[in-house]
Amino acid sequence: MQSVCYLSTWKRFVSEGVLDPSRISKRIIESWHRCKNKQVDPYLQKGRHFLTKESFQQQKEKNKLLLQAALPALKRMDRMMAELEAVVLLIDPSGYVLSIVGNKKVKYEAKRINFTEGVRWTEEEVGTNAIGTALQTKEAIMISGSEHYSVASHNWSCAAAPIHSREGELLGVIDISCPVDRAHPFMLGMVASIAREVEKELSVQAHKQEADLLNQCAHLLDGGSLIAVCNEKGRVVAVSRDLRWHIPDYRELKREQLVRHGLKEKMASVIVASDPNRVIGTCLYLQAVEKSPESDFPEAPSFYFEGTAGSSRSFQQILEDVKRVAPTDASVCLFGETGTGKEVIARALHDNSKRRNGPFIALNCGALPEELMESELFGYAEGAFTGAKRGGHKGKFEQAQGGTIFLDEIGEISPAMQVKLLRVLQERKVTPVGGMKEIELDVRIVAATHRDLRRLAEEGTFRKDLYYRLHVYPIYVPPLRERKEDIPHLVRHYCEQHHWRVRVPEEYIQRLKQYDWPGNIRELFNVLERLRISSPLLEPGEFYIVDKLLAPNARQPDAEPVSCKLNVREQIQKELMMEALRKTQGNVSEAAKLLDMPRSTFYRRLQRFNL
Repeated sequence: MQSVCYLSTWKRFVSEGVLDPSRISKRIIESWHRCKNKQVDPYLQKGRHFLTKESFQQQKEKNKLLLQAALPALKRMDRMMAELEAVVLLIDPSGYVLSIVGNKKVKYEAKRINFTEGVRWTEEEVGTNAIGTALQTKEAIMISGSEHYSVASHNWSCAAAPIHSREGELLGVIDISCPVDRAHPFMLGMVASIAREVEKELSVQAHKQEADLLNQCAHLLDGGSLIAVCNEKGRVVAVSRDLRWHIPDYRELKREQLVRHGLKEKMASVIVASDPNRVIGTCLYLQAVEKSPESDFPEAPSFYFEGTAGSSRSFQQILEDVKRVAPTDASVCLFGETGTGKEVIARALHDNSKRRNGPFIALNCGALPEELMESELFGYAEGAFTGAKRGGHKGKFEQAQGGTIFLDEIGEISPAMQVKLLRVLQERKVTPVGGMKEIELDVRIVAATHRDLRRLAEEGTFRKDLYYRLHVYPIYVPPLRERKEDIPHLVRHYCEQHHWRVRVPEEYIQRLKQYDWPGNIRELFNVLERLRISSPLLEPGEFYIVDKLLAPNARQPDAEPVSCKLNVREQIQKELMMEALRKTQGNVSEAAKLLDMPRSTFYRRLQRFNL
């Protein structure tokens, strides 16, 4: 099957960053731009990020329910895949391939590009591909030939569809892949059908697990105590009789949201499945905070924050600012370095506003190419351009009606878009691209940037009138190096979010505090993720492991950053070598083998890149 994207289109985009949007679909355009922004190597020959055998088993255990639901369907497809000269794969939400079945010859060909179990096949790792792009967009998609961003996949056609839980959470992806000359449009329908089948099986499993959960707690729910039962994802599935009277809409509340209803936890007990050694939920014993004289039940607390508040004065000041401005409709501008958690603050503004029951819509303005920005923000009418959806498309502003729109990296938008955005903010009306009808808006604006908007306005690259529209209530979000006393709280928050039941030794915490964290909280969480994979038990006395994880990120005090001297290809080579050294714990010979590189070349590049 011929790809709609010609090789010349790919070559021109890779070399010049230019493409003709009429020759390629919107989703591919968006993905290619994401890959270019993340400096993904378009000439990558094979997958590069593998789990160790032990880590792969842990990943499979983590996704045990997904595997149980999906494997019967995949095994039924095995014979068909053999005949079609294709393979079918199950991928978890992190992009790791959990299972691959199908044609042996195709599996062998896939192995040549490391497309096999345990590899991570995301956009960030291997560029535009059906798996990674489906994970990114949460939509089914088919990508063929040179529509892929990296040459590793140019000889393949792939179709992928996401698997969602009943609550809409992304649980994984089903993918069918085959050589490009064996591709057929029905592949997209097949993966969508398998994904729906897996979703139904997961729903059945969830109902059975919920029934088991409620059966074990039934004797507690008829009493007069304030008790809530949460599933393994921390969502409330049942409450006691007295609590039901006061919170009739308790279903699907998050555990942490109970505090809004004037409750606090006295005790929590884990509930284990009838088949042992598997936690399926938690029973929460609650108590009401002090009641107001006028109320039979406590009013909701005045402030709710989903992240971790920490103890630093700088971050406590942020929370005070959020408490003041959240109840108003004033536009807020968050500014601070990348990775400091500006979206978490934006969500806190929304959660503590009168719009809390409305939508929270986030858009990264820096990740969208200019030609897509207008239709993404304002939507488009049916027939507005070639490839437009039937019935048109609601833009982010219209999607945020009655709620909050969060415009991240607002300093990156073009002068032309600044004019259009200013008009929308002034008139509180939006007209979809290609449409005639104006739509009244009821939306709260929160913007964020890592750039100095005031200086940009003074230099003339950012409109002053737009600056003053957005900069009504500015909030500075400090970098992590200015609030290191919050690191223990952030570590604890990460462990709770990822169900990592481990006590982090104090020596680890002290080492984390000594580092300056140029990537801020995002970098801290990335280090913790690598630590969780490489050393899940965190034995005291082994804190040198933290040094290994931090060493590639730390600069030599007197050395000029090497990246300033390197071109894009060399920078990618350096990052691959650093990753290989991390995986092999500094063993140069093993790292060279992992990259399929002669040792002499590896040593020469070590010196060149100052590693």
